[in-house]
Amino acid sequence: MAIKFQYNKTSLNNLNKQLKMRRNALPTLKNKESALRLEVKKAKDHSEKLIEDLDAALKKYDYLAALWNEFQPNLISITDVDLYTVKVAGVKTPALGEIKYEIHEFNAFNCPAWYADGVAILKELSRLGIESEVYLEKARILDFQRKKTTQKVNLYEKVQIPGYQEAIRKIKRYMEDEENLSKAASKIVKSRHALEEEEEERRNDN
Repeated sequence: MAIKFQYNKTSLNNLNKQLKMRRNALPTLKNKESALRLEVKKAKDHSEKLIEDLDAALKKYDYLAALWNEFQPNLISITDVDLYTVKVAGVKTPALGEIKYEIHEFNAFNCPAWYADGVAILKELSRLGIESEVYLEKARILDFQRKKTTQKVNLYEKVQIPGYQEAIRKIKRYMEDEENLSKAASKIVKSRHALEEEEEERRNDN
């Protein structure tokens, strides 16, 4: 990235401000990157744990497999899923609230006795599946922000900070050279002036 600058004090001061700002921001960005990396792992791990819990629950209810044929598929349905926002490492992420179900009425006398348990089981299984998806989405959002933060860290650390440092060095070198030339020119002018004065004095003496 080419840093635009001019060879003067105003440009030098501006570059120093930009450099200072990025140097000060870099530790914060690195901390954010580390925090996001950790939170991504936690969200993914939690999602995987919920899937394991779901698999375990499905195996636990294997003994009911034959009975599910008697179950009415439209007895229970999900009508809404409440999500709310929580901030994780400064990033807005979804969290699961209430899952709203619609349970159709059934005649407890005519239907099998385990229907009520079946409804409770389906609620448990659906919550595990939905919550796992929410945590996967949380991990995706956090990982996206983590990548953006990593890009910014790399931009500051590998491109902008070295770029500003190099530009500052060039301006300082130019200004030093200019000052040295000015001093040298001043000495030449003084020497010439002194010689002219000497010659003038000699002419006056003669």
